[in-house]
Amino acid sequence: MNDVRNHETGWRVLVRRHPSAFLLAAQLLSLVIFPLLDDSTGGRVVFSAFGAMVLLLAVWVVNRTPAVNWIAWLIAIPAFVLSILSVASDSVPLLLWSSALEALLYFYVAASLIAYMLSDHRVTTDELFAAGATFTLLAWGFAYLYLICQAWYPDSFTGAVMPERPRTWLELLFFSFTNLSATGLGDILPLGSAARVLTMLEQLAGIGYIAVVVSRLIGLSLLRAGSR
Repeated sequence: MNDVRNHETGWRVLVRRHPSAFLLAAQLLSLVIFPLLDDSTGGRVVFSAFGAMVLLLAVWVVNRTPAVNWIAWLIAIPAFVLSILSVASDSVPLLLWSSALEALLYFYVAASLIAYMLSDHRVTTDELFAAGATFTLLAWGFAYLYLICQAWYPDSFTGAVMPERPRTWLELLFFSFTNLSATGLGDILPLGSAARVLTMLEQLAGIGYIAVVVSRLIGLSLLRAGSR
């Protein structure tokens, strides 16, 4: 009995100390399972439910940072409802509205995590997890913006495979990751003006994030290691 209680206590301590790790793990897990669900209607439902869990985790992480928690709930609740309704009704307008709210939520949580990481001069393990989670949140947020852009402006993107068709969600997410990380593999290209503007904004966000946040965490970590 004592071993069970100690295990539960240790789990609660882990959850309390490293909330960003769970958000990062959920984002990475969704990347792993999405290729199995991408082309099926049932898969969309499952992935939408999984996305709802990620939304709840995002709100929970905001609650552990200096951000105002009710703002996150104000965005997350309608985003969750519209996301489920868009899958159930196969409605494009609902999908676009839910995508816009999800993008707003991911950017809000990312900004909150950045404020959390910049709030002091001490680097914790959770802040390192937060650095990875923030990167995925930014990539997800821009992917949703690309999805909206493609719906509003057809032929905004082209690709090496079947260049005439609209890009899938996974392709846009892949483009977002390569663009944010500045790897630029180039098999998906923005063609329209709006798509290129969004691409440039994401490139600017990626460079700024690495230059300001990640480099600061690395510098503080090296400074702490050198002072020991």
